[in-house]
Amino acid sequence: MQPEDTAEGQIQGGAGLHWRALEGLYASAPINQMFRSKLEIVGDGHARITFLVEPDCFHAAGAAHGTIYFKMLDDAAFYAANTHVTDRFLLTTSFNLHLSKPIKGGRIVCEGRWVSGRRRVLVAESWLIDEDGEECGRGTGTFMRSRIALSSLPGYSIPQA
Repeated sequence: MQPEDTAEGQIQGGAGLHWRALEGLYASAPINQMFRSKLEIVGDGHARITFLVEPDCFHAAGAAHGTIYFKMLDDAAFYAANTHVTDRFLLTTSFNLHLSKPIKGGRIVCEGRWVSGRRRVLVAESWLIDEDGEECGRGTGTFMRSRIALSSLPGYSIPQA
């Protein structure tokens, strides 16, 4: 028997298909055509976004504008939470940011982790790490199920076996 044939393998396999579909959803969002970023669902409740911050994202003082922090932190937390919801698109209901260091450019990694909740409201956190391995910001968000079926969204596509 191969691992995929076990009950655990079927759950993991189904989850893996959902995770790949979430990555496709991220890539298909029109807003993400404006940013040099990539989403990777690393595991259950864990998302990672790599983001290239260049001068076109800077404010007048030469560092990344706060909207860049919010975008990365919200997306990583959102997708970490959405790994637990396979039928509905989540909506951000609140998000708290703590900006601790200016981002002067380069490759930034944003990690998101689900914290709690699985039914109506989910909580997830995220943090930004710069090329020097230093934290630049952190956030915590609450997300709720919407009425929008994931399967109705063009970018969310589960590959057929």
